[in-house]
Amino acid sequence: MQSVREEESSSIDQEPRSCGDNSVWAHVSPLLSAACSDLNECELIHGDNFNLFAAMSALEIMDPKMDSGMVSTFYSIDEAIESGFAPVPISSDRTVDVQCIIDIMDHLLACEATWHMGHSLAQTVFSCIYVLRPERTSSHALLHSFCRVIRATCRALVSVVSDARTNELRACKATSSKRRVFEARRKANDFVFVVCRMMQNWNLYKLIRNWKRAFAKLCYAGYVFHFLHALNCMRRPQGRGLELARKHIAYCIAELESVLSSVEFLSLETVENGKNEMEESTTGSGRHPIGFDPNLNKRLSAPTPPRAIKLLSWKKVGTSKFSAIDYYVKLLHNLDQICAFKLEPDLDAVLQFVVQFQKSRPDLVARAHLQLLLVQDGKLYGRDTFLTICARSLALDVTKNHGLHLNEYILQLNQLMINLLKILCANTPWQRRKLGKILNDWSIFNVQMGITVGHMMQQVTTPRTPKNGDKSALILNHIYGWLEEQIHWVALRFLVLGFDLKLYSPSEYCMVYWYMYIILWKLAEKAHFRVLIIVHTEEQKAKKKEDYSRDMAREDRISLWVLLLKCQTSLAQGLTVMIAALRNEGMCLKSQGPFNTENEKFVQHFGLLQKASLPKYDAYESFSESTCHARLDYLPVYECFRDAQKMAKEIKVGYANDPDKLAEVVGLEQVAEHNIIAVNLLCQDRCLKVSFEFIHHPHFATAVVRRS
Repeated sequence: MQSVREEESSSIDQEPRSCGDNSVWAHVSPLLSAACSDLNECELIHGDNFNLFAAMSALEIMDPKMDSGMVSTFYSIDEAIESGFAPVPISSDRTVDVQCIIDIMDHLLACEATWHMGHSLAQTVFSCIYVLRPERTSSHALLHSFCRVIRATCRALVSVVSDARTNELRACKATSSKRRVFEARRKANDFVFVVCRMMQNWNLYKLIRNWKRAFAKLCYAGYVFHFLHALNCMRRPQGRGLELARKHIAYCIAELESVLSSVEFLSLETVENGKNEMEESTTGSGRHPIGFDPNLNKRLSAPTPPRAIKLLSWKKVGTSKFSAIDYYVKLLHNLDQICAFKLEPDLDAVLQFVVQFQKSRPDLVARAHLQLLLVQDGKLYGRDTFLTICARSLALDVTKNHGLHLNEYILQLNQLMINLLKILCANTPWQRRKLGKILNDWSIFNVQMGITVGHMMQQVTTPRTPKNGDKSALILNHIYGWLEEQIHWVALRFLVLGFDLKLYSPSEYCMVYWYMYIILWKLAEKAHFRVLIIVHTEEQKAKKKEDYSRDMAREDRISLWVLLLKCQTSLAQGLTVMIAALRNEGMCLKSQGPFNTENEKFVQHFGLLQKASLPKYDAYESFSESTCHARLDYLPVYECFRDAQKMAKEIKVGYANDPDKLAEVVGLEQVAEHNIIAVNLLCQDRCLKVSFEFIHHPHFATAVVRRS
């Protein structure tokens, strides 16, 4: 190695030499370093013989798939095994052997968490030779069981994520590993007691300390076992394994707590390594694990950058922001939240749960499980068709109308609802992008269904005594109204996600809240119409059957939902007029820039909504006309915020048993209250500075008034 380095250093210092073909070879590292230091962000190097096309056509050095001369420690798994890189047993000293296995477990779970975050499986979990060749560890019960369960867990997760994307892969169970895990624990106990008899008193404390460390880390074996079975239980059809999955998740959380309790023992021998090394370590002890080579499967990695990955640290220490333990704790709580969801055939409850669940920013694994739970075999939870769900939302009975299930529009509606639920389970950027695109599909379907339902309703001659065909027409007519409500709900979700992604600048809040006001007003109108349909239907059923009991809880729930929409409508209207007044009086920046006009920004943000005819008139022209004459002393500003405040106080009573909804309503009330105060102050002193911040609610801004 020393001779090689000397040759390299000597070659660096050499002068450029001629190759005889009018070409001169020179070492370019200093030139590249100087160029990198001079280049600013978004700048490129361009020369007469080196342009962008040449740069894109060049072969990248250190590309695992392109650079055949890339130096590696080992070029195959067999070569690594023959060199003794992953020995079995790891050490003849049983204490050292246990410590090394603990480090392998730590590092493997850090690799798995990094893989969950989106990195390559070949560079994370499959960088472990023990996992790649588990048959070599058959003589070591604990390590063998752990590696087998890790492989089975990877298969299960690949199956879940693939199925969520409409691909089918075979899931693998590892039920035999349960016996091996408990057998390993029993052997570990026997081993400790036998060695304790042989050890002297001065070594007994050290052995007990190692055993405490080992026992806490052996909880990892129990964790991976329960985690695998929790995943398998959640995959059972129609949510039949959710209760059992919650028990396994509870065991997983308990095992992780035992793991965390071993931190002080694991860090006793790492004092000499230094704090910085401990912060970046993927093991609790701070040592480097045995049997891992991230470049072993380099040719299976993606050829696109970034290829170098940074594994999550084992535990958050010092300046580290996120750790593998933190990831697993969050994942387990998200999975437990899914398992605790009551599988009611109520679409409103499903949509509310998905929206609330997405607020915790769940990762891919949790979102994939939620999607597979909601949509199974083209049905909600795998048991209820969306026609049944829709009819239940309207208090309609479709059990006797078997022909409706084969209706062309019902089949299309079923597919639209499936796609909607899948999109709602996606990550936030992808969700917003797809929601904007499917709005056009929903709008086209709405127009087509409206024409057909209109013709069918014209053929209904005796609506008081309808026949079976007439009943189908009436049901489709109600579903058509319900469809318009769902379209406006999707549009509202599209607008709201823009706040979560921070796509709106303060100068654009006026147009955003104006659009939200239009959508909310129409959504509240459609929801109120649905309440009237439900009340009318329930009254008709009560007249026919004396012992019929009305579902008052459902009526109250929808009525509260309508009142909440009206509260949000008043807030959006008040913010629109308030921001427009500030802009017109020069107290707030207008939406101006050197590149895009206000009209162009309006189209950029809401072009997909206008394409879906939401609203059906010229939106920008209506926005300009309704905001150009706004002033601070305009009385409806006060009324909008005060109306929202009054409605929020009424809604709080109805949501007293729902903490999530109650917290949202309290936030809306505080936004209305603070904005009333801000308007009063601005009317008294026009020299005050005003800004809008999301202090009390993530989507409705609060005006903050300051003196200059």
